[in-house]
Formats: sequence, C-alpha cells, structure tokens
Amino acid sequence: MHENVMDQPPAGGLPFVRKPHPAPTPPDKRAVLLSDPGFGRVFTDHMATISYADGKGWHDAKIAARAPLTMDPAAAVLHYSQQIFEGLKAYHTAEGGAVMFRPLENARRFQRSAERLAMPKLPEAAFVEACDQLVKIDRDWIPAGDGSLYLRPFMYASEVFLGVKPSSEYLFIVIASPVGSYFKSKDTAVSLWVSQELTRAAPGGTGAVKCGGNYAASLMAQLEAAQHGCEQVVFLDAVERRWIEELGGMNIFFVFDDGSMQTPPLDGTILPGITRASIIVLAKEGHNGARGALRVQSVVRRRRERAPPRDLRVRHRGGADADRPGQVPGRRVQHRQWRIERPDRGAAHRPD
Repeated sequence: MHENVMDQPPAGGLPFVRKPHPAPTPPDKRAVLLSDPGFGRVFTDHMATISYADGKGWHDAKIAARAPLTMDPAAAVLHYSQQIFEGLKAYHTAEGGAVMFRPLENARRFQRSAERLAMPKLPEAAFVEACDQLVKIDRDWIPAGDGSLYLRPFMYASEVFLGVKPSSEYLFIVIASPVGSYFKSKDTAVSLWVSQELTRAAPGGTGAVKCGGNYAASLMAQLEAAQHGCEQVVFLDAVERRWIEELGGMNIFFVFDDGSMQTPPLDGTILPGITRASIIVLAKEGHNGARGALRVQSVVRRRRERAPPRDLRVRHRGGADADRPGQVPGRRVQHRQWRIERPDRGAAHRPD
C-alpha cells in the first residue's frame, strides 16, 4: 500500500498530499491506448482536487486516483450552473522532459472567469501547482510525436441547496487526457459555417469567460454547421449580425498577402485566447499585426478588390491554447462556408 506523500508548500502556501493510484494502468495497456488516443476519450490514472468553503478558504489539496464524483442532486451547479473551466497542454521536450504552455495565463483567465460568476478566486500558484503535480505523476501518459497531454482544470459549486445565490462551497479539479488530433476528418482542411441567426454571446454577458453555459449555447449552431458538412461555426456579433467574433471553439486570424493580419478585438464578447495573445506578440516581431473589427462582407470585398487569386489566407488557432496556426487559400464566402487548411494532420487540436 502506498504511503501518502506530503509535498513542500508551493509559492501559494497550499501543500498537496499525493496518494498514488494503488493499481495504475499497466504499461502495455497504456501503450495501446496512446497509439491512437483520439481526443477526450482516454484519461490518465490521477486527478488533482482542492476544496473551498466560506470561512475556511482553499484546503485539502491532493493528487489521488481518478474516480467518479459523488454529487447530491441538490448540488448548486446542477441548478444554477456555477461552473468554469480551462484547457491547456503538456508536451514532451527534446531533452526528455515535459513542459506546459503558459499555464500562468490560464490561471489568470480562470480567476477572471471565477470573478464573473461570483466564485472564489483560486490563487495562481495553486492552479499551476495542481497542473504541474498532475503532469509529474502522469508524465508517462504524454503521447510521443505530435501528441500532447490535455489538462482540464475546472471548478463547480458543490453546496447542497436550492436558491439563487452564490454557493458557499466549491470543488476545483484537474483531470488529464492524452490527445491526438481534435478533428475527426481525414481531410487536410477545417470547413467553416457562418451562423447568421444564432449568436454565441452578447455585450454584458459571459462571452469573455470560460464557462460551460457559453458552450452549451453554441451547440445548436454547431449542429447546423455539421448539417451543412462543416466542422466549425463562425459566430457574428449579437447586435448587428455582421461583425466576425470567433469560432465555436477558437479565435480566428485573417492574414493578407501584404503582410497585415487582422483578428476581432476583445470587447467583452470574445474569449481572450492565450494562443491568440501569443500570436499577436510574435506577429509584432515580424508582421504588421492588427486587432480590429472585420465584417463578413469586408472579407469578401477585400478578396474582390485584390486582383491576384489566393490573396486571403486565414490563420486559426485550436483552443486548448496550444495549437498551431493553419492557413487557407483565398476563397469567397459562398453559401456561408469557408475552408481552412491545416498544416499537419498529426498536430493536436482542441477548440477553446
């Protein structure tokens, strides 16, 4: 039987107790699972958890065997949807180690989401430490090659009550899943459907935070896209229905032949993607990057104004905030569909 291992308190002062899985997945079975993990279907042996209660604060941080949750049917999250989450990835390094992509930025965005939904802010150090501890104990689950270990931190209201008010108890959890490509299609492109009736978020709402309700509200439009043979949906603004905002699970960039690049601005209805911010920083070093509103009509107009064919390319980022941008040859919006080329079928994709 494994003994509990108490780590030294991290910068945030919250110590983690490690309780290794008593019967972890055998190496041969794990190898079979990692040979073709797909996306979000295979999970590692452990999970990180931290509890919160008013008057007690954050406590009981631990790494333990991944197991089902026990939840009362009157748990607040089931009725009032106080729930937020994040998505980031860990990768193998050339030196044989493992690294996460900008986890501190995920921690900060998690805090902003918590504030918007009247939830307690988990200290940045505790968020990063929970992810780091999980990667360390389940490092053997990181796929070789272009695969990665997708980390899903989330928090939900766990107090048992019926009544519209912020919960007094919460549970923060991090689970991990080895992943390959997010998209199931064997095609080399991502097809897009522009939704002109359904919108994702409105001014004053929760579009800029990462909560489950935003994604639930996008599913009907995603189904509409699938019915037209498209993998992703492009959402327009909720006021005029003509300004491009973002896709169902990722931000979008438009790149032109003159070296300029344009992406919708952050105005409270768009999730501030971490890869989005990274691309903008890198673009400033070698490209004329821009953050500005872009209409669907202006994309078509610019395509028509520039005589040479294939003058419009689109860079997109997949959402676990660690995906690689792809390009698309210039195409007019026909029947509200776009097609985006992906550079590498082996790259791991996860919409935000």
